Amino acid sequence: MNIGWIIVITICFIFIQSRMYEKWGFANIYYSRSFNRTAVFEGEEIEMIDEISNRKLLPLPWLRLESKMNANFLFQNQDDKGAQVENEVFHRTIFSLFPYQKITRKHFLTCTKRGYYQLDTVSMSIGDPFGFSEKFQSMEAKTSVAVYPRLVPIEEIPLPSHSFLGEIFVKRWIVEDPFVNAGIRDYQNGDSLQTINWKATARAGRFQVNKKDFTADHHLLIYVNFDQTEDIWLPIENPAFIERAISYAASIAEYSLRNGVSTGFGCNGYLVPPYSNPTDKRKASVRIEPSNGENQLEFILDTMAKISMDRSRNFNYFLLEDINRQIQNHDILILTSRKTEQMVRHIYELEGLGNSVEVVLLEEMDVEELGERYA
Repeated sequence: MNIGWIIVITICFIFIQSRMYEKWGFANIYYSRSFNRTAVFEGEEIEMIDEISNRKLLPLPWLRLESKMNANFLFQNQDDKGAQVENEVFHRTIFSLFPYQKITRKHFLTCTKRGYYQLDTVSMSIGDPFGFSEKFQSMEAKTSVAVYPRLVPIEEIPLPSHSFLGEIFVKRWIVEDPFVNAGIRDYQNGDSLQTINWKATARAGRFQVNKKDFTADHHLLIYVNFDQTEDIWLPIENPAFIERAISYAASIAEYSLRNGVSTGFGCNGYLVPPYSNPTDKRKASVRIEPSNGENQLEFILDTMAKISMDRSRNFNYFLLEDINRQIQNHDILILTSRKTEQMVRHIYELEGLGNSVEVVLLEEMDVEELGERYA
C-alpha cells in the first residue's frame, strides 16, 4: 500500500470518527452535582460532588465541565478555578470516560460569606481523540447550599451592661410552675424532698426530681436595621456592617434559644429569589415570630442565609407594622447603626403597648477591618 492510500484512509477515518462524536458524543451522558451538606456556617468547608457516567460503547477521550460559581466559594485546589469575572468564577474540570464508566469526583471548597447559593446549569464540551471536532451543550444540574452567618461568643457582642437579656434568663429559670412537669433531672442541693420522683430514682439508682416548666415565658424579638440612609432606593453603603449585625443577631438567637427563651427575628430586608418575587415592586420584609420549638434556630439561621443585601422599606415603617399589629408583651432588641427621632417615637409607642425595647447602637468599624472579618 502506497503512501497515498494511507493518507486517504487516515483522512476517512478521522472524518468518520469526527462525525461519530458529533452525532453520538452526548448520547447517554448522565451528570449530577450535589453538596454533601445543604447548610454550613460561614467559614466552614463543604464538598461539591460531581458524578458523571458514559452509558454507551463510544469512549470519550475528554469531556470538560464548566460552570459559573460565586466567588465566595474558595476552592482548596486552585486548579479547579478558572477565570474570575466580577463576583463569579468559572469552575472547570476534565474527565476521560471509557464505555459504561462512571466517575465521581469531589471538590473541597470553603464558604467565605453568608448567603444562599444556587447552581443551575453546567456547560459540557466533548471532542474526538484527534481534536478535529468539538461540541458544546448546556445541561441542567440544580443544587443549592445555604451559608449561615458566623456565630460569635456572646461576650464579643457590645450589649449594654444593663441589657434586659440577663434579666430574661434569670426570670426564666427562677419562676417555675409547680403544676407542669417538663421531665426528670438529677437531684441538686436545695431541691425539696417533695419534688423527688421515687420511681425514676429506683430506675436510675440515684435521686431524680421532677423538672418543672416555667411561667415566665418571655418572647424575644431580635431586629436588624438595614438603614444606613433615609432613601431606600440608594444601595447599602457598607454591606460588611450589615453582615456583622446579622452575625450578632444569629449569635444572640442561638444563645437565647439555648437558654429556653422563645425567640424571633426580623429585619427590613427581603429574601432572595425564589423566596421573593423579583418583579414585585414592594417586597415583604423578613419576620419570624417568637418560638422555642425544636427547629426554631435552624429556621432563623436558614432565613438569615437567604436575606438579600437590600431593603424592602425604611426601618421606621418596619416598626410601624408592629404598632399597627398591636403586639404586646415582647422584649425587642434592635441592632442598628443609627437612631432617628422617628425611630425613638415608634419605640415609645411600642413600649406603651407593654413591650420592652432595647437599642444596641453598633459603632461603625473601619471598613478594611470589617472586610477582613465579615466581607
